[in-house]
Amino acid sequence: MSRRSRAREIVLQVLYQDDLNADQPEDIRLRFINSRLNHDQALINFARQLLAGVREHQEEVDNRLEKTARNWRLSRMAATDRNVLRLGAYEILFTDTPDRVVINEAIELAKRYGTNNSSQFVNGVLDRLMRNESDPENKAESADTEDTEVSPVDDSAESESSS
Repeated sequence: MSRRSRAREIVLQVLYQDDLNADQPEDIRLRFINSRLNHDQALINFARQLLAGVREHQEEVDNRLEKTARNWRLSRMAATDRNVLRLGAYEILFTDTPDRVVINEAIELAKRYGTNNSSQFVNGVLDRLMRNESDPENKAESADTEDTEVSPVDDSAESESSS
């Protein structure tokens, strides 16, 4: 595993904690990053930049993901998949990291931490986001049809199957 891959892995773990245990003090999360990255200052800075960026842009990232992930709301995704997607989408939308590198890194995180289907799901959503971002015509179409392209999720089917 490359050094930056390791930093992304740690950021994913912190984002997961943010999602499921929001009350945990920030200093504990920062100490976790420092210790897991063996006090390597360059990696710690990279991880902190990713974490700060995802947090700062989370609302926009989440909105873009919901528009891109047809038939899926973030609240219904597995927490691991949701946070792998947040990290990947942030990097595609707001950093200079090549999109294919971002997607490959996200797929590896999904394989390691998600379910059997997570890597395919993450690949599909991030690939679609990447294509939407790189194709100005697709962006214009997407802006015109976003509300009609994304089908609403039927919560009643989940309720019926769980009873």
